[in-house]
Amino acid sequence: MKKIICALFAGLALNAFAAGPTTEPSTGKELATKKTATTTWNLDADAKRKAAMSPEELAWEKVLEDNLGSFYLPLYKRDKLAGKITAWDFLKDDPKLPRVLLIGDSVSRGYTLATRQAMAGKANVHRAPENCGPTRNGLKKLDVWIGDGKWDVIHFNFGIHNRRDKPADYVRDLEQIVERLKKTGAKIVWASTTPTPPDTKDYPAGVIEKLNEEAAKVMQKNGVAIDDLYSAIQPKLSEFQNPNDVHFKEPGYQFLGQQVAKSLLEVLK
Repeated sequence: MKKIICALFAGLALNAFAAGPTTEPSTGKELATKKTATTTWNLDADAKRKAAMSPEELAWEKVLEDNLGSFYLPLYKRDKLAGKITAWDFLKDDPKLPRVLLIGDSVSRGYTLATRQAMAGKANVHRAPENCGPTRNGLKKLDVWIGDGKWDVIHFNFGIHNRRDKPADYVRDLEQIVERLKKTGAKIVWASTTPTPPDTKDYPAGVIEKLNEEAAKVMQKNGVAIDDLYSAIQPKLSEFQNPNDVHFKEPGYQFLGQQVAKSLLEVLK
């Protein structure tokens, strides 16, 4: 009887969905400790979904499973089983169009679909297979994110997750990241970090502005184009940003996606 009960409990745990909204983490510590909206996903349903995939789709799914982590992977699986479109969906390239890679944190994830929509028929817009976090994570994972394909443009940002770092360390990391990205032969676009709320102790006033200032120097020194998302959305924060949060409402992500698309089209001319 004890074995039967344990087996039933395990089965329920493997196939359960936990309800409730989530707030995306914006620091490495939050990402490591945050409890997700789903403890796991329906493994049987997911197996059926994967059984219908092409080899290319399965390969991408494996990359996501290896990189999304314990917070984002369950959310992605839940959304796919609900039939939703996500920023991390497999994208079959139109060979006639240039390939674009978006690298960035949860704010970047938020504007990925809007960018993809704005660039429909103009570019294949992919995104890195995780919340890219701070620069130190980028230095470890760039090769995974870049993969084996050829990129025409790489649009990237690191900043919110670096807000506790010394500016000198941030600059050092960015220099190395730019050097690696240039080796791909792609055109490189740096996105300035979007504003953080000034009324919470977790986001000291002036820190993001200082990091943006240092990043701009690195990009100008290296001839990297700058997509100034900070300046674009700063006047519209009361309308577009969630209260006491680095993240944005859907209209804010639509606005950012349009700005990103505009910068991509500039370098693709």
